[in-house]
Amino acid sequence: MKTEADLLIRNSDYLDPEFELAEGRSILIRDEKIEAVDTAERLEEKYTWKEEMDGSGCIYMPGLVDSHMHTGQQLLRGNVLDEMPMIWTRIMLPYESTLTPERMRLSARMAAVEMIHAGTTGFIDAGSYFMAEAAGVYAQSGLRGALSYSTMDQKGLPASIAMDAETAIQKTDELYKEFHGQGNLKVYYSLRSLISCSEDLIRMAAERATERHTMLQAHMNEYPGEINFYMERKQMRPYEYLDSLGVLGPDFLGAHSLLLSEREISLLSERGVKVCHCPFSNCGKAAPRTPELLERNITVGLGTDGAAHGGLSLFQEMKIFRSVMNLTWGVPLAEPAVMPAKTILAMATRGGQACLGGDPDRDGKIFPGARADLIGIDKRRIYMAVYGHIANTILESVGSGDVRDSVCGGKILMRDYQIQTLDEEKIYREAVSYRNDFA
Repeated sequence: MKTEADLLIRNSDYLDPEFELAEGRSILIRDEKIEAVDTAERLEEKYTWKEEMDGSGCIYMPGLVDSHMHTGQQLLRGNVLDEMPMIWTRIMLPYESTLTPERMRLSARMAAVEMIHAGTTGFIDAGSYFMAEAAGVYAQSGLRGALSYSTMDQKGLPASIAMDAETAIQKTDELYKEFHGQGNLKVYYSLRSLISCSEDLIRMAAERATERHTMLQAHMNEYPGEINFYMERKQMRPYEYLDSLGVLGPDFLGAHSLLLSEREISLLSERGVKVCHCPFSNCGKAAPRTPELLERNITVGLGTDGAAHGGLSLFQEMKIFRSVMNLTWGVPLAEPAVMPAKTILAMATRGGQACLGGDPDRDGKIFPGARADLIGIDKRRIYMAVYGHIANTILESVGSGDVRDSVCGGKILMRDYQIQTLDEEKIYREAVSYRNDFA
């Protein structure tokens, strides 16, 4: 009696768990996970399957995970670059206070299309407003994602987004009840801007995340002003302050995490905190101490920080990150491999899956038992004809336009460059109509 599987990707090349090229294999998917990797002939001896994809012409690799993005800022594209500080208070906060359900739905549709084309199969949204509308779109898209509600109780916020701590937590509670566990979606609690959150709100968000066995995420140590705020008021740096409240642990995700002291790095390691860097966005602020973080076995993911900060391509972010790391840490040591290609690919795949609650020893790999989140890179591109070390070539040369196929949780999101779960042409027309209406 043969076992029935869901999907076979036939006769593909793929990146093995060491990011080395393995040729002429077929990838079998069952119950949203990779069941086996072998020749099609051997798999046919034990399995049948419902659906099949032609994997020839592609190199399959684990799907990328955008560990920090902002769905609600999709319509801000092109309005942030070259602007003087502080863009958060001058541009982004006023914009988000004018969001509507319709704008959020359009933003989510545009973001989903862009991510699928860019090879992103998983994402973590930092939180905004009308998140139920975004969740509905993402559920349809088939992407794996974690969503948050923008959580702040600072006095003086625009009236449309002003709320007290109890109301802020209630908003995430409602999102959690409706969407956590729906398809590939999760809901995380959040502290949107740490200096905009009272101690009561911080404690409440952390307690609720613990009660519901989900993660708590926050923007951390991104600007000197954040550091000074807590040094002046608490005589502690931000991570030290959160640790004093008992907030830090393996289920805490600190986005950005640029300006870290030695003590804070020790806290991240001791508490098992996960962090995420956003290279394009972060370049205007600081270079993270990533080599030290990795040496301390701290989980690090990569994010885009949303379309307002340069688009949603993690392939672009990985290239920028390599250059920043080499310039900042490699050049002073005359060490060009201070941040090797395989390490960066692991951050964008395994690190991101860990930030999404996956198994860091399994998920983010093409390996039996791993989440079946895969992308097919078109190997018929001229720059894939001669590739040397394949991991290096993927990092150096591959871009969003080279992703031919996308599979998430065993579901085909894109086949031969055509998105299967969303109507891309309709979404494009909606976006053009929005642009024309607000021109």
